[in-house]
Amino acid sequence: MLTETMDKIIGRGKKYSDFAFAFLFILIILMMVIPLPPVIVDFLLSCNITLAVMVLLTTSYIVNPLQFSVFPSLLLFATLFRLALNVSTTRLILLHGYAGRVISAFGSFVVGGNYVVGFIIFLILVIIQFVVITNGASRIAEVAARFTLDAMPGKQMSIDADLNAGLIDDQEARKRRREIERQADFYGAMDGASKFVRGDAIAGLIITLINFLGGIIVGSLQRGLPVQDALEVYALLTVGDGLVAQIPALLISTSSGLIVTRAASEENLGQDVTREITQIPRALLLTGFLLLVFALLPGLPKIPFLLLALGSGVLAYIQRGAIEKKDKAKEEVEQKTKEELPRTSEDIAQLIEVDPIELEIGYGLIPLVDGQSGGDLLHRITQMRINLAQEKGFVVPPIRVRDNLQLRPNQYRIKIRGAEVAEGEIMPHHYLAIGAQGEEASIEGVPTREPAFNLPAYWVNEVQKENAELAGFTLVDAESVLVTHLSEIVKSHAHELITRQDVQLLLEQVKRNNQAVVEELVPNLMGVGEIQKVLQYLLLEQVPIRDLSLILETLADFAPQTKSVEELTEMVRRKLGRSIVRQYLENDGKLHILTLDAQLENTLAEVFSGGETLDPSFFRQLLDHLGKNIERIVSLGHFPIVLTTGKIRRTFRNLVVSYLPQVVVLAFEEIPREVEVKVEGMVPQVGSGEKR
Repeated sequence: MLTETMDKIIGRGKKYSDFAFAFLFILIILMMVIPLPPVIVDFLLSCNITLAVMVLLTTSYIVNPLQFSVFPSLLLFATLFRLALNVSTTRLILLHGYAGRVISAFGSFVVGGNYVVGFIIFLILVIIQFVVITNGASRIAEVAARFTLDAMPGKQMSIDADLNAGLIDDQEARKRRREIERQADFYGAMDGASKFVRGDAIAGLIITLINFLGGIIVGSLQRGLPVQDALEVYALLTVGDGLVAQIPALLISTSSGLIVTRAASEENLGQDVTREITQIPRALLLTGFLLLVFALLPGLPKIPFLLLALGSGVLAYIQRGAIEKKDKAKEEVEQKTKEELPRTSEDIAQLIEVDPIELEIGYGLIPLVDGQSGGDLLHRITQMRINLAQEKGFVVPPIRVRDNLQLRPNQYRIKIRGAEVAEGEIMPHHYLAIGAQGEEASIEGVPTREPAFNLPAYWVNEVQKENAELAGFTLVDAESVLVTHLSEIVKSHAHELITRQDVQLLLEQVKRNNQAVVEELVPNLMGVGEIQKVLQYLLLEQVPIRDLSLILETLADFAPQTKSVEELTEMVRRKLGRSIVRQYLENDGKLHILTLDAQLENTLAEVFSGGETLDPSFFRQLLDHLGKNIERIVSLGHFPIVLTTGKIRRTFRNLVVSYLPQVVVLAFEEIPREVEVKVEGMVPQVGSGEKR
């Protein structure tokens, strides 16, 4: 019941919080004009101290500075509130010689009624705030703002790279971009807000000096008190007022320094400090030994050093036990993961079953798949399968992820139907810095190659990340590198993954909306296996099969004329020409291609049809000329596309793909009329050699 009542009160408070905050600003302005009784001033001074303590504790518990993004505005509010209180207390001190119990307590109890000691303490607090904390926080905020703004283009490129690779969707990309903007706005605001803290320290010193001089003048000249009595009354109140204002100001400035030095992590400051400062038991033991030496030195107090030495030793013992326990638990987990001999028929069936796609990881990558440790690799793989289904037109089989203790800690291996097809190595908690192709720039980091596209890259840590972004490198986190590599492997082996069962499910899906074409085609004209082969041929050349209705319509049209799966595939490609060509159009909307010399095409057509046979040197020269042209067109930033007649397209592609796997071979018949084609070169006729 009490909890429900509190929830209702908090809910109503949130509802009217905008009105309350506006009212507080008006109240602050009125405090500077309207005299307030000492009782209210005591309450407001208590509120000021409470606000400062609350802000300091909040900054120590947050794990990311953006969790307290309102801090710069709150800093301005606290500074204005404190200055308004200074005006109110100054009015009470000079008019009545009394400013409430809070100020009197700080003037009498805190400094023992000695205004000289009070002034010294006050000056020390001002120096600490102004020279140490405020100065350092201002510098850090300024540097953070500059580096954040300079790094924005690189971070935006990284988001675009993840989006283009299908690792994130549009909503996640917008969320990340918004977070980058908020981060830049926050540090920019903190750079300006730190000037408030600096100005507040100066204002506090000046206000205290004015109160001191004003009190002497009012007490001695207007109220006729001796100078010594005026000093005891007004100087003590002035010191109390200064301390009451300066201590919350010091707490706020400490919060300002704390929030700009707070790096994003998964735990609050107290947990981070406790974990990291006690993570090495040997350091604690050496500390305890040094304290023991201090305790034995003559003249030094023995009990404090002995207690601290004992505490360091006990803490080292506890920490070492915790580490040994963690290592033992890890060994037990590894022992449990070892494969056992099969004992039942179910075990045997599971042992001999071959997964369509399998990802093996070293033990160092296990945290990436552990949701409790913050790993999201499984979620990313699921999102990758969704993106590939939308792109390719069929559902990628589930990907089995398992650990393999025979791999290196950070190594992974990708298998297709039990056979290894690729492997790589990533560095968790690092970023892969990828430069532009052919870029000579280098940065501090571990040189490597990007596994999916074999580009030169560097592994950089969190400290080196900013420098890499400023150098123009695109940064990708380790999980994204692995998922991108896995995605490219699945794309290149998609034709091996689609099964008859998959085709049957796709046919049933089409049948819901286009029943006639499925019933006409299957089984009267083609079987499921033949349709599977057509789809495999298309996927082999990276042709999406999303428009399955159009594919089946085309097969139904031409299946009565030919039973050749290869010829039927070519007919389907012509119908899908628009979707095939679209993925190769460049920014200018044109298709940049290479063509074959007309005489060369005629020669190849005769050879492929079996009309004549050529010397093997002919094919070597052809591949040599083609390779040089492909290298040139790629250096110009274009896709390696060769355009031929439909008559020889498939055979020509099968001829060159083993030597030049990156080449895309299109037919003239596949190019839509509205697409503008720009010829970037021609493969010349090759010396035919001796005909046989």
